Amino acid sequence: MKTLKSLLILAIAISSFSVLGQEKSASSLLTDELKTKDENMYVIERVIPGAGNLSAEELQAISQTSCGVLDQMGSDNIKWLHSYVTGDKIYCVYMAKSEDLVREHAQKGGFPANSVAAVKTIIDPTTANNK
Repeated sequence: MKTLKSLLILAIAISSFSVLGQEKSASSLLTDELKTKDENMYVIERVIPGAGNLSAEELQAISQTSCGVLDQMGSDNIKWLHSYVTGDKIYCVYMAKSEDLVREHAQKGGFPANSVAAVKTIIDPTTANNK
């Protein structure tokens, strides 16, 4: 049910709509959602030399390991949203009740967590047009 709610909020945010006569950008709506939950969004930087050269099978195996650890930890505490694979790093975006849970996931999965940062707000090109 939480996943359905999150998807609905995201769909509404992406379409950008008017609330009380004021335009709200997708980034503004997502930031509002961040402030109303008992969990935070985190960006995790993982230094993995050659990450951009990993095969589809290797990325699948990493994903399966991550999902297995998440299942053990409980979906009410921590969720993986998506990741960006670059040359020598992977940037992951998670929702979690604490930074400690993000670091625990990394430790249990055998993943580096070189940097963990809580997201304070989200901006995008529509931010430039807000009054």
